[in-house]
Amino acid sequence: MAEDKTGVDTSDGELVERAQGGDVRAFERLYRRHSGRVYGVCLRIAADPVRASDLTQETFVRAWKNLGSFRGESPFEFWLRKVAVNSALVALRSNRRRRRWEVLTDEIDEPSVGHDGRGTTIDLETAIAALPDQARAVLVLHDIEGFQHDEIARQMNIATGTSKAHLHRARKLLRAALR
Repeated sequence: MAEDKTGVDTSDGELVERAQGGDVRAFERLYRRHSGRVYGVCLRIAADPVRASDLTQETFVRAWKNLGSFRGESPFEFWLRKVAVNSALVALRSNRRRRRWEVLTDEIDEPSVGHDGRGTTIDLETAIAALPDQARAVLVLHDIEGFQHDEIARQMNIATGTSKAHLHRARKLLRAALR
């Protein structure tokens, strides 16, 4: 809960209820409260800060338009995360369709390497961002966001076994990059 300008705590549920009634300020508060988390999900899936910012905005536009479908059966944050994941996955599919050809490779770009005085460090976010799109999406959804393979398969319109294969590949590529 967070305090509103009167000093009274306001839960997501109360803000959603007010926003469903057309209160734009209540929705703005939900945006401020959750935009960082939504951006993080979008960034991990899209692997592009500019695209993640666009996807964050798109997520909240979709959330505003579909707020009437939110029934409160789960926390608003979970519902919003699902909207964000769907927005990011739609963008990935759209990017794939735009490509006329795709170079298939089992290698990823070298992650950025730095020295922190204690030894060599590797930027894990950079290594994840360098993964192939679908492998990265499955890794983020499964290992970071906690989705099960059947949920990922439904969201990405792939077979459950394909989701498992993408996760295996992503982990293998990350291990190689982190060596």
